[in-house]
Amino acid sequence: MNDAETRRPQGSRAAVNPRYREQLDRSQSLRLLGSVPLGRLVFTQNALPAIRPVNHLMDGEDIVVRLNDGATLTSIAPPAGEAGLVVAYEADTIDPRTHLGWSVIVTGYARLVADPAQVARYENLLRPWVQQTMNGVLRIQPDLVTGFRLVAQPAVAACAADTDDR
Repeated sequence: MNDAETRRPQGSRAAVNPRYREQLDRSQSLRLLGSVPLGRLVFTQNALPAIRPVNHLMDGEDIVVRLNDGATLTSIAPPAGEAGLVVAYEADTIDPRTHLGWSVIVTGYARLVADPAQVARYENLLRPWVQQTMNGVLRIQPDLVTGFRLVAQPAVAACAADTDDR
């Protein structure tokens, strides 16, 4: 990507009406998370926050990602039977023009998948986007799931406007 690709197009500072934030429940949030293939994995590396973009799939409520040979998470994630590593996972879809969309953040425990049959299944279902040797599978079990949608007007106001027109 070059600098021209990251600059704002002329006129992109046009005024946008205020956006409102509507909270999503757990089920809505996880459904939206499953509707996109890419998110950001947040973990601690050398006592500092680290973020990696990864592609994922949903297995029930769990988020599954594959790890490459040199991935920090491969070396710091505890084995499948242990408590797990606390991580966050975030994905979103927000239109840069309209400023409408959604964002979901999951916090939970990540464990390496050890069962060879499950590893093989995930390797078939989840193809990495980068050309690297992937030799680990990480399963994130959500504890805390938060999500919101950015909307042009709150649902309550939209309903009131609809009834005012009658």
